Amino acid sequence: MNIRTGRPASGLPTAPLGHVVFITAAAAMGGFLFGYDSSVINGTVVAIRDRFDVGPEALAQVIAAALIGCALGAATAGRIADRIGRIRCMQIAAVLFTVSAVGSALPFALWDLALWRVMGGFAIGMASVIGPAYIAEVSPPAYRGRLASFQQAAIVIGIAVSQLVNWLILTLAGGEQRGVIAGLEAWQWMLGVMVVPAVLYGLLSFVIPESPRFLISAGRTEQARKVLAEVEGSHVDLDGRVTEIEHAMRSERKSTFRDLLGGRFGFLPIVWVGIGLSVFQQLVGINVIFYYSSSLWQSVGIDPSSSFLFSFTTSIINIVGTVIAMIFVDRIGRKPLALIGSVGMALSLGLAAWAFSYKTGTGDHISLPDAQGTVALIAAHAFVLFFALSWGVVVWVLLGEMFPGRIRTAALGVAAAVQWVANWLITVSFPPLSAWNLSGAYVIYTVFAVLSIPFILKWVPETKGRALEDMDSPGTPIRESVSP
Repeated sequence: MNIRTGRPASGLPTAPLGHVVFITAAAAMGGFLFGYDSSVINGTVVAIRDRFDVGPEALAQVIAAALIGCALGAATAGRIADRIGRIRCMQIAAVLFTVSAVGSALPFALWDLALWRVMGGFAIGMASVIGPAYIAEVSPPAYRGRLASFQQAAIVIGIAVSQLVNWLILTLAGGEQRGVIAGLEAWQWMLGVMVVPAVLYGLLSFVIPESPRFLISAGRTEQARKVLAEVEGSHVDLDGRVTEIEHAMRSERKSTFRDLLGGRFGFLPIVWVGIGLSVFQQLVGINVIFYYSSSLWQSVGIDPSSSFLFSFTTSIINIVGTVIAMIFVDRIGRKPLALIGSVGMALSLGLAAWAFSYKTGTGDHISLPDAQGTVALIAAHAFVLFFALSWGVVVWVLLGEMFPGRIRTAALGVAAAVQWVANWLITVSFPPLSAWNLSGAYVIYTVFAVLSIPFILKWVPETKGRALEDMDSPGTPIRESVSP
């Protein structure tokens, strides 16, 4: 295959790859905004606390408010997209991202800041569902796996860019989160800058085609043929592809919550495995790094500029780990990669807990000894690396593969909902936990990382190299590995 021309060695034309990559990248802007909006709050935590004079519990509720919107957006996006189309859904998300950015940058009080965060979270939830669905529906089958990875790559790049932007704004403000730039405080600029990628996302949605699957479902078959020719090449049997999509849509059966019931403890065993994967992915505390790392480093005596820089470097490490996972997840398998990650996370979290136990001082005079401070920084970066190269990617791969077809959609919905709930729990609990005992908080995360090891060994199936249809076959290893 000649990647530059999109032609195989035989010279026969294939999909216009360059154009498809552009379409995919445009749709993945939703993933970029997902990552950006999720983590941009990291740079504003201390300033919001001081501006509105709130305690750790109220602060945690504001930070976690977006997650309420995330759950609502994810729950409703599929239905919205099926009714009005994938492109219209993207445009709604772009508007919500834009309004949320402006409102968050110019809040009157704490309550409306929380409200704007909920609106941004709703857009995140929509983007988390629509982006992957749209990319899968417009991608030529030969490239679908690689193009689908754009969404995850866009998310981690969005996280990194948000931290870089925060650091640059802080530098312009003289190292003060509440330093004034052109009449607004630095933290307001951090939240407001998201208007730029949000508007770009909206503009791009006007130049990419609607999903062929939606067009066929809406009876717009001729338009669907044109889009298929655009993304798969004019040489493709367009009538055959339309017939294939229509047949697949007719044969699909939407799974319901009732289909998930029947096991000894309510849900089927495999559903509990999916729930366990979602819970462990969050309870190791990964979002503490993405939501609170700047305030975390400042709480142990590191100056604001350095703390923002360390938040950016952990985001770069997150990208590196994600690339490693994308390279090896199909080579060494899901379970080995998850085990490597769990062991690495347990060790690095344990080291961080030990280092934070040496925290001394009170108020603005807090510090760590040099040796422990160095260990804490290394441990935090190692933790992000091990998470990104394993659980950050592997969980989503497993959730997409391990459920039998008859329950896949409903089971994925339950697992995703549980993940948002666990994310919310970690987000709201960290400020009071760290105020009580920072080292103790990291001991808790260490315990969950350790517990994830026997969970993987005993209950998580290996899906490497198995067709999705094999998950429905009785007596296969997946059934044996999850029997109660």
